[in-house]
Amino acid sequence: MGELTCVDCGRGFTPSPAVLERFPGWTPSRCASCHRQHRGGSGAAGGGGQRPRPDGGRAGGRRGGGSGRPSGRPGGGRSGGGREEHLTLAEVLERYTDGPDEGVFTDGSAIPNPGPGGWGAVWVRAGEVVDQAYGSDPRTTNNRMELTAIAGALELVPAGTPVTIHTDSNLAVRTLTEWAAGWERRGWTRKTGPVENLDLVRPLFEALRTRPEVDLVWIKAHAGNRWNEYADALATAWAREEL
Repeated sequence: MGELTCVDCGRGFTPSPAVLERFPGWTPSRCASCHRQHRGGSGAAGGGGQRPRPDGGRAGGRRGGGSGRPSGRPGGGRSGGGREEHLTLAEVLERYTDGPDEGVFTDGSAIPNPGPGGWGAVWVRAGEVVDQAYGSDPRTTNNRMELTAIAGALELVPAGTPVTIHTDSNLAVRTLTEWAAGWERRGWTRKTGPVENLDLVRPLFEALRTRPEVDLVWIKAHAGNRWNEYADALATAWAREEL
């Protein structure tokens, strides 16, 4: 999860890792200061907002196209914070040139959260697109779409091919590279309750374990990185007439 924007004061903030671990699947909407004011001085640091309800929606999609276009356009703002421009792929390529140009870049979001959303993944070599995939879901969460995008990335790259998957979801990275191993040892349970999005987390964790040639790393969202922005455009394609 990249830097978020507080809905009250408008300042950027990064949620505490401890809070994210305690509430997997939750996207804070307020910075710690505004959260304390909103709750009358109490509450966990890292932001306010409501935890998303389990959506139970499908997490699929098909290569090269959406999996059903939800009605309506996003009503302003990116679920989970940051800056959402809703650019087409051509506009992204024209506007952005910076950032790494090797690997697979993924993104996912729901607008609002929970709500309709999408995911995207693009495989790039030496700045050229090798393959891409994207999809959508009429009822989902941003965290489900982030995880689905990583699953889509693994499908793009043949087994045995070394590659780095770049995601702007720090929560997804930590879930799959740090916390999931402990949950597995405890029978896929957490000390504080069930594992959120287990239907996605467990198979992804097992898939990554069988593919040591794949690295999963975090990249900052909306920082001018061309292929992160491109993945974002794929993830929001359901909301546009033009890809």
